[in-house]
Amino acid sequence: MSDKAYIVGVDVGGTFTDVFVLDETAGAVITTKVPSTRGDQSRGFVQGIAEIVADFADIRTLVHGTTVGTNALLERKGARTGIITTEGFRDVIEMRRRDRPTTWGLKGGFTPVVERGDRLEVAERVLADGTVLTPVDADAVRARAGVLAAAGCEAVCVFFINGYANDDNERRAVEAVRSVWPNAFVTAATEILPEIREFERASTATLNAYLQPVVSSYLERLQQGLDGRGFAGELLIVQSNGGVMSAETARRYPVRTALSGPAAGVIAATAIARAAGFANIITCDMGGTSFDVSLVADGQAALAAQTAIDFGLVVRTPMIEITTIGAGGGSIAGLDKSGLLQVGPESAGSDPGPVCYGLGNNRPTVTDANLVLGRINPDRPIGGKLERLDIEAARAAIEARIAQPLGLSVEDAAEAVLRLANAKMAGAIRLVSIEKGHDPAEFAAMPFGGGGALHTGALIKEVGLGSALVPRFPGVTSALGCVVADMRHDRVQTVNRLLDDVDAEALGRAMLAVAEETETVLARAGVAFERVDRVFELDMLYLGQTHSVAVPIAIGPGGLDAETVAGAFDDAYREAFGRLLDGIPKRIMNHRVAVIGRRPALDMKVFAPVDGRPAEACRTATRQVYADGAHHEAGVYERLGLAVGAVIEGPALLEQPDTTIFVDPGLVAAVDRFGNLVITPKRDEK
Repeated sequence: MSDKAYIVGVDVGGTFTDVFVLDETAGAVITTKVPSTRGDQSRGFVQGIAEIVADFADIRTLVHGTTVGTNALLERKGARTGIITTEGFRDVIEMRRRDRPTTWGLKGGFTPVVERGDRLEVAERVLADGTVLTPVDADAVRARAGVLAAAGCEAVCVFFINGYANDDNERRAVEAVRSVWPNAFVTAATEILPEIREFERASTATLNAYLQPVVSSYLERLQQGLDGRGFAGELLIVQSNGGVMSAETARRYPVRTALSGPAAGVIAATAIARAAGFANIITCDMGGTSFDVSLVADGQAALAAQTAIDFGLVVRTPMIEITTIGAGGGSIAGLDKSGLLQVGPESAGSDPGPVCYGLGNNRPTVTDANLVLGRINPDRPIGGKLERLDIEAARAAIEARIAQPLGLSVEDAAEAVLRLANAKMAGAIRLVSIEKGHDPAEFAAMPFGGGGALHTGALIKEVGLGSALVPRFPGVTSALGCVVADMRHDRVQTVNRLLDDVDAEALGRAMLAVAEETETVLARAGVAFERVDRVFELDMLYLGQTHSVAVPIAIGPGGLDAETVAGAFDDAYREAFGRLLDGIPKRIMNHRVAVIGRRPALDMKVFAPVDGRPAEACRTATRQVYADGAHHEAGVYERLGLAVGAVIEGPALLEQPDTTIFVDPGLVAAVDRFGNLVITPKRDEK
């Protein structure tokens, strides 16, 4: 082992694998972007690191944002899974909340991840107050497990109604299953989510079981590939809540890896913006397949208690609120049956990719449109997959499939594709900002991913955002998020009692005990933290209400008392709804505990340009770009060579290995002291 020490973040997307390496010895940053390897993402993962790090033994910590779990859910490629449940409740995951894919549609279907024949019942019953009405028969459970194993199931979930109130029956059943099940993939619903509401608990636990064989197999292959290179450090996995967990925990709770990569991007964007003095940002992560948007207000990313990965696939675990639409660089453009232009959600992905890749696709994409309009240099494709992009093929595809049918020039047809894609992106931004009471003018867009910075100007103009903050390495921002993310574990437990009937002191002791137990999980990870924080919350509502509000509380040396809880609920409810309801009893539904191990903060000055040059010294060429229905002569600049304070007026193109930034006409870009690019409207054109 040498005297070098690296921290490595790797984000694997559908198109590219992004690698961010922090050389702690030299205080330097190195990045790369390589094509993702379909079928086995671990190969591209290891290859990407090997391009930068010669000796894997020098890697102290390796943090991974993965799409394996998310893709398995979206593509329905998890393991065959069985369910053992209470008599009469085998169809909970199929009935859901009696919702439909399209609210006003005349038709719509849903196929659960577990077929009905693999959902078996046993006699048992626990009442809502926790009383065991019918004890479970362990022999009957073992018999059901044998049937599922013989049928070819690779994993099994045990879900009993009202298990959150008393897990005795469920715990005994799980012990019975594990005594005869041929592998470790047995999930107990109350171990995953001991919370009221049967559908959400059944769905989350079942999806965890569905993912266990897939994610465990992937992590095992990854660990073997790393071990073969001499890696002896700590492997951590990004969670959907923006924290990280050990690989061992990820194998047990793979459902927590859903939206892992996008969450890492939001964490990185928050850290970059905080250092740059931006408290309010809207992250815009544009990859090859999707466009992910999240709002960060007052320096805090919003957490949602649950999300639907796809219709009916509900995961109830804390997740960073991210809105995803099918508008990536590989999104396919074409005319529908009525002759109207459509963009996405179908994507060409990385294989075959856009038409300009020359790998067999003949339908134009957003990337092809950007290329035809001069915004991408055909001789500098990102990711190292190709030597040159085929601009002639891209033009021919747009002309044949869009321009000629609509009677447009190739340039106008390509710009129409971008306008429609931008409109869809703007709609997603409005959804997380305006529709939640935020003024976009008070927010800065933070574009990242391979294609995000090509659309910044359009989004500023379309939505009315105040500015944009483009990070130093937009194409590998999610990989940076892996490096800066804290380790976090969340626990929830249902209380479901009126506040007046709760022993607040005992509740406080119980929550502290959960925090102590959860801290031991952090300790087992073997990671050094600057400090460990505890966050306590209650889900509360008025009697008769359905939806709860999150109520932050502090549990100090004096413990917890009912007056403190009541006051905290009043503050949270007033903040959410503007008024209180008099004379109605208050109910505590759940208590939540988060334990966060704060990792050492990354000094963002590491991104500051070294030996930067004035703008004109970084100008390498000019190129014709087509924007707003006209041709413009745009300067082309080496972005990473720009000095702090350098100012560039649009139209301009800033090129770097992981992305291209388009500064639209009417906008101006300036380099801040951390190497970020701050893009604002020109003063005389506001």
